[in-house]
Amino acid sequence: MFLTGRFLILVLLGAVPILVWPNYAVPVLWVLFCVLLMCLDLALAGSTKTVTLARSAPGPVRLGETTSCSVAVTNNGSSTFRGVLRDCWQPSAGATDDEHRLTVPPGEARTVTTTLTPTRRGDRLAVRMTVRRLGPLGLAGRQRGVPLPGRVRALPPFGSRRLLPSRLAHLRQLDGRSAVRIRGQGTEFDSLRDYVEGDDVRSIDWRATARRRSTVVRTWQPEKDRHIVIVLDTSRTSAGRVGDVPRLDAAMDAALLLAALASHAGDRVDLIAGDRRVHRRVVGVGRTTLLNSLVSAMANLEPALLEADWPMLGAEVAKIGRQRALLVLLTPLEPAAVEESLLPPLSVLAQHYKVVIGSVADPALEEMISAREDPATVYDAAAAARTVTLRNRTATAVGRLGVDVVDAPPDKLPARLADHYLLLKSRGLL
Repeated sequence: MFLTGRFLILVLLGAVPILVWPNYAVPVLWVLFCVLLMCLDLALAGSTKTVTLARSAPGPVRLGETTSCSVAVTNNGSSTFRGVLRDCWQPSAGATDDEHRLTVPPGEARTVTTTLTPTRRGDRLAVRMTVRRLGPLGLAGRQRGVPLPGRVRALPPFGSRRLLPSRLAHLRQLDGRSAVRIRGQGTEFDSLRDYVEGDDVRSIDWRATARRRSTVVRTWQPEKDRHIVIVLDTSRTSAGRVGDVPRLDAAMDAALLLAALASHAGDRVDLIAGDRRVHRRVVGVGRTTLLNSLVSAMANLEPALLEADWPMLGAEVAKIGRQRALLVLLTPLEPAAVEESLLPPLSVLAQHYKVVIGSVADPALEEMISAREDPATVYDAAAAARTVTLRNRTATAVGRLGVDVVDAPPDKLPARLADHYLLLKSRGLL
């Protein structure tokens, strides 16, 4: 049961007869009168078990966007249901308008809708629906918690998708070059055309020239059907926040942009996400469903407070294929973690794959280095400078193995990584 504000007001109104008849029996009689009315109202309220609830599952939504969840309320009793329903969701589901007042006649049904705007990625859950049935006097009522599980999946926001059109335009330029096309190492033959002034003489096809009796050159296009493997580090280093975004979320954004761009370029993209074990694996998915598969696989990923087992992750990469591929490791460039666990297997991986490390940099370090107003900020600047020096030393050590490093802040990493992919593609280095 529950009491409403009307009951409290009724009790407080007892001050009037007490002032008129100042006697010890008056407040006692007034309280008994209020309790009697409350019990009568509670008896006339009716049972909450006559109401049945059915929830419709909302579809997935990108983080920050809004969706809704509907619940059908059916009155199976013989009297009208008047009451309040409260939809109980996790706070991170961002439920608004979750308290519904409604009246349902006998044998009829009504639908209530709760608006959801998730504030965290992953599955946001609803536990129960609280049903309150008011009495006719509005003093009290019956309350029951009805188990009514629900779920809304908050997908990664993929904010870098706004950068995709410009990168696709660059990709089309690579595919559509005519007179300025040159032969790059590892590129694929496209077609023959007549020689024009400015063409590289090394592109002249002398056999075709002899057959046509006019100078003919070969054109080349970037390689297609290349293999790209993205490894997403979910270890403790990915849990650090840069600004208001975890490093893992920034790495996901970069992985989605790279995968979308590579699939449009005709390349095959696979994903492995893990730390000491593989949490998600997206392998052999077609280009039309690749992005949806990646977004769904990343939705529930959370950083683990463990060190990454890079030999194990390297073995998982080898299981996908030993042929030449572009291997993109999305892991923070933390000197201790890289030097202790990543460098040994990285030297082996660099012999079989073209390896690129994508790391989320913290722009606050540069701000700390430039701020030296007092002794405290000077010490902060010294610590930040030491951190930057160690990161640069680690990047240099990794570069000696033939590994490219793309280290950029969260808002710039997706664009830098996509541009680096286009550069490798234009040079035929995939």
